[in-house]
Amino acid sequence: RIDDQLHFVEEPVEIMDREVKRLKQSHVPLVKVRWNSKRGPNFTWEREDKFKGKYPHLFSKTAPSPSATS
Repeated sequence: RIDDQLHFVEEPVEIMDREVKRLKQSHVPLVKVRWNSKRGPNFTWEREDKFKGKYPHLFSKTAPSPSATS
């Protein structure tokens, strides 16, 4: 996408994978995101809660979260 000042804007395209990162006493759900980038495909791991608040439309077409194993 190009913004008003003709700058390329990277946006998330789809959620590729999900993972639950285990910390000492908590679990952090993560999503692997594919971004549109002028340098080619770009993938990053993002916190699901923060990402879902910013890009909720990407979650309507994804599979359910994996269950965390104890």
